[in-house]
Amino acid sequence: MSLLNTQRGLLQALDQRGRSRALRPVAGVDFASNDYLGLAGSDLLRDLTRAALERGLSPGAGAARLLRGNHDAFTALETAAAAHFGSGAALYFGAGYTANLALFSALPAARDLVLHDALIHASARDGMRLGAAETRAFAHNDPQSARAALRHWRAQGGKGQVWLAVESVYSMDGDFAPLADLAALAAEEQAFLIVDEAHATGIWGPEGRGLAAPFAHLEQVVTLHTCGKALGVQGALVCADPVLVALLVNRARSFIYATAPSPLLAEVLRGVLAHLEADPTRRLALLARVAQAGDLARGIGLAPSGSQILPVILPGDAACLAAAAALHAQGFDIRAIRAPTVPKGAERLRLSLTLNPPASALPAAFTALQQVLA
Repeated sequence: MSLLNTQRGLLQALDQRGRSRALRPVAGVDFASNDYLGLAGSDLLRDLTRAALERGLSPGAGAARLLRGNHDAFTALETAAAAHFGSGAALYFGAGYTANLALFSALPAARDLVLHDALIHASARDGMRLGAAETRAFAHNDPQSARAALRHWRAQGGKGQVWLAVESVYSMDGDFAPLADLAALAAEEQAFLIVDEAHATGIWGPEGRGLAAPFAHLEQVVTLHTCGKALGVQGALVCADPVLVALLVNRARSFIYATAPSPLLAEVLRGVLAHLEADPTRRLALLARVAQAGDLARGIGLAPSGSQILPVILPGDAACLAAAAALHAQGFDIRAIRAPTVPKGAERLRLSLTLNPPASALPAAFTALQQVLA
């Protein structure tokens, strides 16, 4: 009897349900990545990397930050990020996933409540599972639902701190959170507001600094800016009051026990922030592409989200996978998104708009999409 029989059975069960995934080579015109500003493979990043290497920046950190891994590049990046995003302090993590694990496992305490949007990212949910606070969901993008859930918790005897958790742009639906209303609710109820800006950083808000930028200076607001999407590099920056950042350094296991990210990439990332502050060309070009895609979507009977993410709902795995395969056969990398990433019955194609495809590819992709949906 093989020790792997159970694991083989798990894989076979996924196959039978049509839920098996496999890695595949990158191919086709990019309508799938989150490299929104086309920076990941750009000459700008190559030049910044080359210059950092010539200045002696180390590719490896060698240790966790609290041991011997606290390189000057991290301090420089965090200082620049706090200034860029308007917070009192910042802390650099190796990934948005580990940053969310840190936020939700280390900051809310045992008597607290994490009140989150029903569509919050899986990494935030995993952080909540590791944490000690109670968790409750409110209806997607519905501040009144959040208020009702919060007050119901208090009426039931809840006495701790409340932490509201949302995304500013939702990764699978492309819609925007009503942040002004949520910030007002947080102020009214003396709650913290945690905003995951993963799909807004570099694109949305004042000068691309995120949609929570108008509130980022407030002590009760925490923002998370991932660095591997529009910024084109790797990692994530938690921007918050210095007290909260110090608490993460002391309590966040995904920070304390992880080898620090690459100092080289931290320096490259600092250069990217400086470039985006000085030159809005890429951001404005993407916004123009978003507007063009909105017109094209309406032209084939689809409702645009208003962001760079356009979902096309095709319920059922078979229909969704067939549509993605047909588009791939025409040279377009548009992926099928299935449960559990999205709710069962809400399977979809996810069009992600970036600056990587040539301008001519956008109308061609919508023509192909119209044919597939016909």
